[in-house]
Amino acid sequence: MPSPRVVLPSPAPDWADLRRELDAPGDFPADVLAEAERAAASPRLPDLDLTDVAFLTVDPEGSRDLDQALALERDGDGYLLRYAIADVAAFVTAGGAVDAECRRRGETLYLPDLRVPLHPPVLSEGAASLLAGQVRPAVVWTLALGPDGRPTSTRVERARVRSRRQLSYPEAQAELDTEPTLGLLREVGLLREARARERGAVELPTPEQEVSDGPDGRPVLVLRAPLPVEGWNAQVSLLTGLEAARIMLEGGVGLLRTLPPAHPDDVEALRRSALALGIAWPEGTSYGEVVSGLDPAQPTHAALLTLATRLLRGAGYTAFDGAPPEQPLHSALAAPYAHCTAPLRRLVDRYVGEVCLALCAGEPVPAWAREALPGLPEVMTAADRRASALDRAVVDLAEALLLAPRVGEVFDGAVVEASAKAGAVQLTDPPVRARLQGADLPLGARVRVRLVTADPATRTVLFALDT
Repeated sequence: MPSPRVVLPSPAPDWADLRRELDAPGDFPADVLAEAERAAASPRLPDLDLTDVAFLTVDPEGSRDLDQALALERDGDGYLLRYAIADVAAFVTAGGAVDAECRRRGETLYLPDLRVPLHPPVLSEGAASLLAGQVRPAVVWTLALGPDGRPTSTRVERARVRSRRQLSYPEAQAELDTEPTLGLLREVGLLREARARERGAVELPTPEQEVSDGPDGRPVLVLRAPLPVEGWNAQVSLLTGLEAARIMLEGGVGLLRTLPPAHPDDVEALRRSALALGIAWPEGTSYGEVVSGLDPAQPTHAALLTLATRLLRGAGYTAFDGAPPEQPLHSALAAPYAHCTAPLRRLVDRYVGEVCLALCAGEPVPAWAREALPGLPEVMTAADRRASALDRAVVDLAEALLLAPRVGEVFDGAVVEASAKAGAVQLTDPPVRARLQGADLPLGARVRVRLVTADPATRTVLFALDT
């Protein structure tokens, strides 16, 4: 149910309290900054020169930490995809001060007022970032795709690259018919979406609840539906991660992003909920096919999407060296998968990249990378937990601040969770999702709810059915 952007009341919240409460990292130590400055001044540039390839980047507006640049061209009746990933290992020395600090942080954190980066900005937003017009070291994935979008060959190698353009998502969406690479991105993205549906992959088309910079420095709360080009761009990243997982499984060493399959009883419970909500579930249709086609603007669909998220719990990282893991799948993708396309923002991607480079070259995996694999799941699980808690706390605080002056008012919404004692309601406007007290709540129904509590101090918002 996308809603207009809502500006939070003045004064703007002090997000620093959240950073301290949730133990987000602060400033980089002096030795880390000094080492990063030295590395930025003398990167390790590879011999292979691909600066003549017309790479471009597609990212959120205002991004400076650019991990990926893509180039697409026709190749007979198929496609040739080159996907350049920032080569962080060209700047970060294993066992050094920057490396140790990255292991402490795990991943970049995002708040409305700033980023808490994984790497010092001189690297992540400067020397290592694939900024337009700059020669950069990169890990380049070259994938030949058939006319159906399936990969027929893949190689990974280090090369120098130079991105031609930096586009935001809205700019890329507007240029689909004029920029050749983006036109091909649409074709390949649609093909990859079709292949995902064939595999039984699950995509929850749920708008993202975000807090971002607004006018005059005042943050805004918005329920944002991603643009189509964002999905097609993500398909390229997912394809690369699928190929990375294949390469590592065949090579007998690596690190996968895993998600256990949904239990059949949970799928059956979801099917019964769909039928109770009046949502068709044809015989033989997978739950992924059903939920991927839902419209979150419809209250009953929004309710089923909320229930479907319960089937996608338990994501983690699985390292292996020798025998493949017993459960290698990422069930939402219906295939083995690995994170490898965001090394500026996520620690694990640098290691996966190194493993794939070595395996593709027929060389031993560097000892520093291989020896670190068993400990990375714990590091990344802690980092993911902190990032999720911070994201949720930011939205909760924004909702409480927005609604604090409106306690007692009545709003229109839809019940998206229900139980014997309580549930959750999604408002039509403003874009708030919060707890709803009361028994026997009508799941998926449009309701009128009264705001009972909106407390910024505890980040609590509570509604009750209006009677």
